[in-house]
Amino acid sequence: MYSRHLMPALLDALSDSPVVFLNGARQTGKSTLVQELAAGRHPARYLTLDDAGALGAAKSDPQGFLRGFDGPVILDEAQRAPELFLALKAEVDRDRRPGRFLLTGSANVLFLPRLSEALAGRMEILTLWPLSQGELEGAKEGFIDALFQADAPLPRIDPSSREDLWRRVALGGYPEPLTRARPERRQAWAKSYVTAILERDVRELSNIEGLTQLPRLLNFLAARMASLMNFSEISRSMGMPQSTLKRYLALLEATFLARRLPPWSGNMGKRLVKAPKLFLNDTGLGADLLGIDAARLSEDGNLAGPFLECFVVAELAKQLGWSSVSPRMYHMRSESGREVDIVLEDARGRCVGIEVKSAATVDAGQFAGLKAFAQGLGKRFLRGVVLYTGREVVPFAKNLHALPLEALWRLR
Repeated sequence: MYSRHLMPALLDALSDSPVVFLNGARQTGKSTLVQELAAGRHPARYLTLDDAGALGAAKSDPQGFLRGFDGPVILDEAQRAPELFLALKAEVDRDRRPGRFLLTGSANVLFLPRLSEALAGRMEILTLWPLSQGELEGAKEGFIDALFQADAPLPRIDPSSREDLWRRVALGGYPEPLTRARPERRQAWAKSYVTAILERDVRELSNIEGLTQLPRLLNFLAARMASLMNFSEISRSMGMPQSTLKRYLALLEATFLARRLPPWSGNMGKRLVKAPKLFLNDTGLGADLLGIDAARLSEDGNLAGPFLECFVVAELAKQLGWSSVSPRMYHMRSESGREVDIVLEDARGRCVGIEVKSAATVDAGQFAGLKAFAQGLGKRFLRGVVLYTGREVVPFAKNLHALPLEALWRLR
């Protein structure tokens, strides 16, 4: 069993919030985590609404269902009974003891308006993503917080082989595929996983039929990861009306299969592109859907860059869950073509820029976007790094460095 780095944040939330909602994609380990919690660190009764009896009771008499619990309770897959949400509000208003209700769900709470509106100000939301590289190695990453220590030197990183890096990208972080040695067995899991989500979670969220184009859209997006979201272009390529496309993309985000990285909109006196970038939530899932392996990723330049950028975005999204700085994550592109793959901005407006390169060597030209970003931001710019597949930490200026990509999970 893997130790999840989100556990301390989950315990903190339960210590002072009456309702905590742990959401995330199916099979990322939510049930395992809350059952571990209930076994000792936060004793609570565990019920899953995947059980037909529990679901029927919650739907038929939600208030009576909740009143039946004397102590803390964990309700797994709570989004399956939206009738509970108003009853939860009434229970919390009657008794605001912290840690009373721990809910989990495979649908993003932002796409469940009845829940978010009913429990506004009463609920803390946490997201459990697939396993991070640090969780796989049994060590907690501190990459984000290290970058925001402006004067701290960046230590030497001793990376593994390029083959190991591409193996990590091709495997991703879902626990189940990590146990399957052969690529074709991982691909079979991915197809079954997506089918199950589309046939169950997506239909429950949308209450519509005719979702047969969703798997095709997901594969299309896997092949176009890290590209700007252009609805007109995708609509033409898919032969799908834009209204349908937007609804389908929202459903893929709601079930944590896809994510969009919003554009950074800070004022630098320049016109910035306002389109978000689109990613899948896991590179392993994307590789399995496309039927490609680590060797293909490392050799195909059209795939290597986008998959590596998606891998970095996914790892950073996981680390945001336990970062003490807890910045927001964006991308930046100016209309003149200058871009920074990832921008991290903290609550004080300080920014770190990150470029991701699949090359094993790096030169000054690959810092052009970061230099333009630094010049526009002035004192708000803390640091810029280029993550690449080489082995050395290379300084290019006082606050500009090239780092081996493994710094993502080797910096503590």
